Amino acid sequence: MKQDVILVLDCGATNVRAIAVDRQGKIVARASTTNASDIAAENSAWHQWSLDAILQRFADCCRSLSSALSECVVRGITVTTFGVDGALVDAQGKLLYPVISWKCPRTAAVMETIERFISPRQLQTLSGVGAFSFNTLYKLVWLKENHPRLLEQAHCWLFISSLINHRLTGEFTTDITMAGTSQLLDIHQRDFSPEILQATGLARRLFPRIVEAGAQIGTLQTDAARLLGLPAGVPVISAGHDTQFALFGAGAQQGEPVLSSGTWEILMVRSGQVDTSLLSQYPGSTCELDSQSGLYNPGMQWLASGVLEWVRKLLWTPETPWQTLIDEARAIARKMLANGLEPGLIASVTGITPEELSTLSH
Repeated sequence: MKQDVILVLDCGATNVRAIAVDRQGKIVARASTTNASDIAAENSAWHQWSLDAILQRFADCCRSLSSALSECVVRGITVTTFGVDGALVDAQGKLLYPVISWKCPRTAAVMETIERFISPRQLQTLSGVGAFSFNTLYKLVWLKENHPRLLEQAHCWLFISSLINHRLTGEFTTDITMAGTSQLLDIHQRDFSPEILQATGLARRLFPRIVEAGAQIGTLQTDAARLLGLPAGVPVISAGHDTQFALFGAGAQQGEPVLSSGTWEILMVRSGQVDTSLLSQYPGSTCELDSQSGLYNPGMQWLASGVLEWVRKLLWTPETPWQTLIDEARAIARKMLANGLEPGLIASVTGITPEELSTLSH
Protein backbone atom coordinates (compact mmCIF):
# COMPACT_ATOMS: atom_id res chain seq x y z
CA MET A 1 0.00 0.00 0.00
CA LYS A 2 1.36 3.42 -0.97
CA GLN A 3 1.97 5.89 1.84
CA ASP A 4 0.55 9.39 1.91
CA VAL A 5 3.03 12.27 1.80
CA ILE A 6 3.09 16.04 1.61
CA LEU A 7 5.68 17.50 -0.75
CA VAL A 8 7.46 20.56 0.66
CA LEU A 9 9.12 22.85 -1.88
CA ASP A 10 11.63 24.88 0.13
CA CYS A 11 13.43 27.80 -1.51
CA GLY A 12 16.32 29.06 0.61
CA ALA A 13 18.91 31.66 -0.26
CA THR A 14 21.65 29.05 -0.74
CA ASN A 15 19.70 25.84 -1.42
CA VAL A 16 16.45 24.72 -3.06
CA ARG A 17 14.93 21.49 -1.74
CA ALA A 18 12.04 19.14 -2.35
CA ILE A 19 11.12 17.05 0.70
CA ALA A 20 8.46 14.34 0.98
CA VAL A 21 7.07 14.09 4.53
CA ASP A 22 4.70 11.40 5.83
CA ARG A 23 1.73 11.79 8.20
CA GLN A 24 4.00 11.44 11.25
CA GLY A 25 6.32 14.20 10.04
CA LYS A 26 9.06 11.77 9.06
CA ILE A 27 11.11 12.62 5.98
CA VAL A 28 10.52 9.93 3.37
CA ALA A 29 12.73 11.38 0.63
CA ARG A 30 14.57 14.59 -0.09
CA ALA A 31 16.63 16.23 -2.81
CA SER A 32 18.44 19.55 -2.93
CA THR A 33 20.44 21.74 -5.26
CA THR A 34 22.28 25.01 -4.82
CA ASN A 35 20.51 28.32 -5.23
CA ALA A 36 22.04 31.70 -6.01
CA SER A 37 20.95 35.20 -6.92
CA ASP A 38 21.90 36.83 -10.22
CA ILE A 39 23.70 40.10 -10.89
CA ALA A 40 21.27 42.74 -12.17
CA ALA A 41 21.84 44.08 -15.68
CA GLU A 42 21.24 47.65 -14.47
CA ASN A 43 24.03 47.65 -11.90
CA SER A 44 26.71 45.05 -11.19
CA ALA A 45 26.38 45.65 -7.44
CA TRP A 46 22.68 44.75 -7.44
CA HIS A 47 21.21 41.30 -6.89
CA GLN A 48 17.98 39.73 -8.16
CA TRP A 49 16.35 36.29 -8.30
CA SER A 50 15.37 34.42 -11.44
CA LEU A 51 11.93 32.92 -10.81
CA ASP A 52 12.30 30.63 -13.82
CA ALA A 53 15.63 29.34 -12.50
CA ILE A 54 14.13 28.65 -9.07
CA LEU A 55 11.23 26.74 -10.64
CA GLN A 56 13.66 24.72 -12.74
CA ARG A 57 15.64 23.86 -9.60
CA PHE A 58 12.44 22.66 -7.97
CA ALA A 59 11.74 20.59 -11.07
CA ASP A 60 15.20 19.02 -10.93
CA CYS A 61 14.72 18.14 -7.26
CA CYS A 62 11.25 16.67 -7.81
CA ARG A 63 12.38 14.58 -10.76
CA SER A 64 15.29 13.19 -8.76
CA LEU A 65 12.67 11.98 -6.25
CA SER A 66 10.54 10.30 -8.91
CA SER A 67 11.53 6.77 -7.87
CA ALA A 68 10.75 7.39 -4.20
CA LEU A 69 7.52 9.27 -5.01
CA SER A 70 6.32 6.39 -7.19
CA GLU A 71 5.79 4.50 -3.91
CA CYS A 72 3.78 7.39 -2.43
CA VAL A 73 0.55 9.31 -2.92
CA VAL A 74 1.24 13.06 -2.89
CA ARG A 75 -1.71 14.47 -0.95
CA GLY A 76 -0.57 18.08 -1.02
CA ILE A 77 2.18 20.50 -1.98
CA THR A 78 3.34 23.45 0.10
CA VAL A 79 5.95 26.15 -0.54
CA THR A 80 8.29 27.78 1.97
CA THR A 81 10.78 30.53 1.13
CA PHE A 82 12.91 33.27 2.64
CA GLY A 83 10.90 36.38 3.50
CA VAL A 84 10.44 39.94 2.17
CA ASP A 85 11.27 39.43 -1.53
CA GLY A 86 8.68 39.55 -4.30
CA ALA A 87 7.68 41.32 -7.50
CA LEU A 88 5.02 43.37 -9.25
CA VAL A 89 3.09 41.31 -11.80
CA ASP A 90 0.47 41.92 -14.48
CA ALA A 91 -2.96 40.28 -14.70
CA GLN A 92 -1.41 37.14 -16.19
CA GLY A 93 1.20 36.88 -13.44
CA LYS A 94 4.07 38.04 -15.65
CA LEU A 95 6.81 39.89 -13.80
CA LEU A 96 6.91 43.62 -14.55
CA TYR A 97 10.30 43.95 -12.89
CA PRO A 98 12.79 41.34 -11.60
CA VAL A 99 12.59 39.99 -8.05
CA ILE A 100 14.93 42.23 -6.04
CA SER A 101 16.99 40.05 -3.70
CA TRP A 102 17.29 40.74 0.01
CA LYS A 103 21.06 40.83 -0.69
CA CYS A 104 20.68 43.89 -2.93
CA PRO A 105 22.01 47.20 -1.52
CA ARG A 106 19.80 49.45 -3.65
CA THR A 107 17.14 49.86 -0.94
CA ALA A 108 19.53 50.88 1.86
CA ALA A 109 19.08 54.57 1.02
CA VAL A 110 15.30 54.21 1.29
CA MET A 111 15.63 52.79 4.79
CA GLU A 112 17.93 55.63 5.82
CA THR A 113 15.40 58.24 4.66
CA ILE A 114 12.12 56.51 5.51
CA GLU A 115 11.42 59.22 8.11
CA ARG A 116 10.32 61.37 5.15
CA PHE A 117 7.11 59.34 5.33
CA ILE A 118 6.85 57.80 8.79
CA SER A 119 9.12 57.45 11.82
CA PRO A 120 11.07 54.18 12.19
CA ARG A 121 9.70 53.75 15.71
CA GLN A 122 6.12 54.11 14.52
CA LEU A 123 6.84 51.66 11.70
CA GLN A 124 8.07 49.01 14.11
CA THR A 125 5.27 49.67 16.59
CA LEU A 126 2.70 49.07 13.85
CA SER A 127 4.39 46.29 11.90
CA GLY A 128 6.63 44.64 14.48
CA VAL A 129 9.39 44.40 11.89
CA GLY A 130 12.73 46.08 12.57
CA ALA A 131 14.71 48.37 10.27
CA PHE A 132 16.38 46.00 7.81
CA SER A 133 17.33 47.45 4.42
CA PHE A 134 15.80 44.50 2.54
CA ASN A 135 12.27 44.99 3.92
CA THR A 136 9.46 44.76 1.37
CA LEU A 137 8.32 48.28 2.23
CA TYR A 138 11.65 49.72 1.11
CA LYS A 139 11.55 47.73 -2.14
CA LEU A 140 8.12 49.10 -2.99
CA VAL A 141 9.12 52.67 -2.13
CA TRP A 142 12.23 52.23 -4.30
CA LEU A 143 10.09 50.99 -7.19
CA LYS A 144 7.64 53.86 -6.67
CA GLU A 145 10.43 56.42 -6.83
CA ASN A 146 12.41 54.84 -9.67
CA HIS A 147 9.75 53.08 -11.77
CA PRO A 148 6.45 54.79 -10.83
CA ARG A 149 4.57 53.61 -13.92
CA LEU A 150 5.09 49.98 -12.93
CA LEU A 151 3.02 50.44 -9.77
CA GLU A 152 0.26 52.02 -11.86
CA GLN A 153 0.37 49.14 -14.37
CA ALA A 154 0.69 46.34 -11.81
CA HIS A 155 -2.15 43.94 -11.16
CA CYS A 156 -0.59 43.15 -7.78
CA TRP A 157 2.50 42.49 -5.71
CA LEU A 158 3.32 38.84 -5.02
CA PHE A 159 5.80 37.69 -2.41
CA ILE A 160 8.20 35.05 -3.71
CA SER A 161 6.24 32.17 -2.15
CA SER A 162 3.12 33.51 -3.86
CA LEU A 163 4.96 33.90 -7.17
CA ILE A 164 5.75 30.19 -6.97
CA ASN A 165 2.21 29.35 -5.84
CA HIS A 166 0.82 31.33 -8.77
CA ARG A 167 2.95 29.31 -11.19
CA LEU A 168 1.64 26.15 -9.55
CA THR A 169 -2.05 27.09 -9.31
CA GLY A 170 -2.79 30.25 -11.30
CA GLU A 171 -4.10 31.90 -8.11
CA PHE A 172 -3.09 35.35 -6.84
CA THR A 173 -2.67 35.18 -3.06
CA THR A 174 -0.67 36.52 -0.13
CA ASP A 175 0.74 34.09 2.45
CA ILE A 176 0.10 35.66 5.85
CA THR A 177 3.49 34.57 7.17
CA MET A 178 5.20 36.33 4.26
CA ALA A 179 3.17 39.49 4.75
CA GLY A 180 4.34 39.40 8.37
CA THR A 181 7.93 39.98 7.20
CA SER A 182 7.12 42.96 4.99
CA GLN A 183 6.96 45.93 7.42
CA LEU A 184 3.63 46.70 5.74
CA LEU A 185 1.22 45.01 8.15
CA ASP A 186 -0.56 46.16 11.23
CA ILE A 187 0.69 43.09 13.05
CA HIS A 188 -2.06 43.17 15.66
CA GLN A 189 -4.81 43.35 13.02
CA ARG A 190 -3.17 40.74 10.73
CA ASP A 191 -3.82 42.96 7.72
CA PHE A 192 -2.00 45.60 5.71
CA SER A 193 -1.72 48.83 7.69
CA PRO A 194 -3.78 51.73 6.28
CA GLU A 195 -1.48 54.10 8.17
CA ILE A 196 1.73 52.73 6.61
CA LEU A 197 0.22 52.48 3.13
CA GLN A 198 -1.18 56.02 3.26
CA ALA A 199 2.10 57.47 4.57
CA THR A 200 4.13 55.87 1.77
CA GLY A 201 1.56 56.30 -1.01
CA LEU A 202 1.10 52.58 -1.67
CA ALA A 203 -2.28 51.23 -2.76
CA ARG A 204 -4.03 48.43 -0.83
CA ARG A 205 -5.20 46.97 -4.15
CA LEU A 206 -1.63 45.78 -4.80
CA PHE A 207 -1.98 42.99 -2.26
CA PRO A 208 -4.26 40.06 -3.16
CA ARG A 209 -6.30 37.99 -0.72
CA ILE A 210 -4.50 36.86 2.40
CA VAL A 211 -4.41 33.13 3.08
CA GLU A 212 -3.65 31.63 6.46
CA ALA A 213 -1.06 28.89 6.85
CA GLY A 214 -2.69 25.53 6.20
CA ALA A 215 -5.41 26.92 3.93
CA GLN A 216 -5.72 25.57 0.40
CA ILE A 217 -4.66 28.02 -2.31
CA GLY A 218 -5.68 25.95 -5.32
CA THR A 219 -4.62 22.83 -7.18
CA LEU A 220 -1.57 21.94 -9.24
CA GLN A 221 -2.20 22.94 -12.85
CA THR A 222 -1.25 20.89 -15.89
CA ASP A 223 1.80 22.87 -17.04
CA ALA A 224 3.30 23.02 -13.55
CA ALA A 225 2.56 19.33 -13.01
CA ARG A 226 4.39 18.49 -16.22
CA LEU A 227 7.39 20.59 -15.18
CA LEU A 228 7.64 18.94 -11.76
CA GLY A 229 6.80 15.44 -12.95
CA LEU A 230 3.79 15.26 -10.63
CA PRO A 231 0.09 14.51 -11.20
CA ALA A 232 -2.15 17.51 -11.87
CA GLY A 233 -4.88 18.34 -9.38
CA VAL A 234 -2.83 17.95 -6.18
CA PRO A 235 -3.95 20.52 -3.56
CA VAL A 236 -1.48 23.36 -2.98
CA ILE A 237 -1.47 24.53 0.65
CA SER A 238 -0.27 27.86 2.04
CA ALA A 239 2.89 27.91 4.15
CA GLY A 240 5.16 30.88 3.37
CA HIS A 241 8.05 32.20 5.43
CA ASP A 242 10.52 29.46 6.34
CA THR A 243 11.38 30.88 9.78
CA GLN A 244 7.83 30.43 11.06
CA PHE A 245 7.89 26.79 10.00
CA ALA A 246 11.27 26.24 11.61
CA LEU A 247 9.56 27.20 14.87
CA PHE A 248 6.53 25.05 14.13
CA GLY A 249 8.61 22.11 12.92
CA ALA A 250 10.80 22.26 16.02
CA GLY A 251 7.68 21.55 18.07
CA ALA A 252 8.09 24.74 20.09
CA GLN A 253 5.22 25.56 22.41
CA GLN A 254 4.22 29.01 23.63
CA GLY A 255 7.03 30.68 25.53
CA GLU A 256 9.73 28.32 24.25
CA PRO A 257 12.60 30.07 22.41
CA VAL A 258 14.08 28.52 19.27
CA LEU A 259 17.40 29.32 17.59
CA SER A 260 17.10 28.77 13.84
CA SER A 261 20.49 28.63 12.11
CA GLY A 262 20.96 28.96 8.37
CA THR A 263 21.77 31.88 6.12
CA TRP A 264 20.48 33.87 9.10
CA GLU A 265 20.80 33.17 12.81
CA ILE A 266 17.34 33.88 14.21
CA LEU A 267 16.36 33.63 17.87
CA MET A 268 12.57 33.73 18.23
CA VAL A 269 9.83 32.68 20.60
CA ARG A 270 6.15 31.83 20.10
CA SER A 271 4.18 34.30 22.20
CA GLY A 272 0.52 35.11 22.74
CA GLN A 273 1.28 38.80 23.18
CA VAL A 274 3.94 41.37 22.36
CA ASP A 275 4.47 45.06 23.10
CA THR A 276 5.84 46.21 19.75
CA SER A 277 6.38 49.76 21.05
CA LEU A 278 9.41 48.48 23.00
CA LEU A 279 11.14 46.74 20.09
CA SER A 280 12.81 49.77 18.50
CA GLN A 281 15.01 50.10 21.60
CA TYR A 282 16.81 46.90 20.57
CA PRO A 283 18.79 46.94 17.28
CA GLY A 284 18.30 43.70 15.36
CA SER A 285 14.91 43.06 16.96
CA THR A 286 11.85 42.11 14.97
CA CYS A 287 8.44 40.54 15.40
CA GLU A 288 6.69 38.44 12.77
CA LEU A 289 3.39 36.61 12.68
CA ASP A 290 3.40 33.01 13.81
CA SER A 291 2.03 30.31 11.54
CA GLN A 292 -0.80 29.90 14.06
CA SER A 293 -3.34 32.71 14.24
CA GLY A 294 -3.17 34.62 17.51
CA LEU A 295 0.55 34.06 18.12
CA TYR A 296 3.54 36.31 17.48
CA ASN A 297 7.24 35.60 16.94
CA PRO A 298 9.33 38.36 18.57
CA GLY A 299 13.07 37.86 18.36
CA MET A 300 16.50 38.90 17.16
CA GLN A 301 18.34 38.10 13.94
CA TRP A 302 21.90 38.21 12.65
CA LEU A 303 23.51 37.22 9.37
CA ALA A 304 25.10 33.78 9.84
CA SER A 305 26.19 31.37 7.10
CA GLY A 306 25.64 34.19 4.61
CA VAL A 307 28.83 35.75 6.04
CA LEU A 308 30.73 32.49 5.52
CA GLU A 309 29.51 32.37 1.92
CA TRP A 310 30.81 35.92 1.43
CA VAL A 311 34.20 35.12 3.02
CA ARG A 312 34.58 31.99 0.87
CA LYS A 313 33.84 33.96 -2.29
CA LEU A 314 36.16 36.80 -1.22
CA LEU A 315 39.20 34.70 -0.25
CA TRP A 316 38.72 31.48 -2.22
CA THR A 317 36.06 30.68 -4.85
CA PRO A 318 32.32 30.00 -4.49
CA GLU A 319 33.06 26.33 -5.29
CA THR A 320 35.87 25.83 -2.75
CA PRO A 321 34.96 22.91 -0.41
CA TRP A 322 34.16 23.97 3.14
CA GLN A 323 36.72 21.48 4.44
CA THR A 324 39.45 23.50 2.70
CA LEU A 325 38.47 26.58 4.71
CA ILE A 326 38.48 24.57 7.95
CA ASP A 327 41.86 22.99 7.20
CA GLU A 328 43.47 26.33 6.33
CA ALA A 329 42.10 27.95 9.51
CA ARG A 330 43.62 25.13 11.54
CA ALA A 331 46.94 25.56 9.72
CA ILE A 332 47.05 29.24 10.69
CA ALA A 333 46.44 28.36 14.34
CA ARG A 334 49.24 25.79 14.26
CA LYS A 335 51.62 28.28 12.61
CA MET A 336 50.87 30.93 15.23
CA LEU A 337 51.62 28.48 18.03
CA ALA A 338 54.75 27.20 16.27
CA ASN A 339 56.06 30.77 16.02
CA GLY A 340 55.92 31.03 19.79
CA LEU A 341 52.85 33.21 20.20
CA GLU A 342 51.24 32.74 23.58
CA PRO A 343 47.65 31.40 23.47
CA GLY A 344 46.53 34.30 25.66
CA LEU A 345 47.97 36.86 23.21
CA ILE A 346 46.34 35.11 20.26
CA ALA A 347 43.04 35.19 22.14
CA SER A 348 43.33 38.93 22.82
CA VAL A 349 43.94 39.67 19.12
CA THR A 350 41.54 37.23 17.48
CA GLY A 351 38.86 36.72 20.10
CA ILE A 352 39.54 32.96 20.00
CA THR A 353 39.80 31.53 23.52
CA PRO A 354 42.74 29.30 24.46
CA GLU A 355 40.35 26.37 24.69
CA GLU A 356 39.02 27.03 21.17
CA LEU A 357 42.56 27.51 19.90
CA SER A 358 43.53 24.14 21.33
CA THR A 359 40.66 22.55 19.41
CA LEU A 360 41.66 24.28 16.16
CA SER A 361 45.31 23.28 16.46
CA HIS A 362 44.66 19.54 16.77
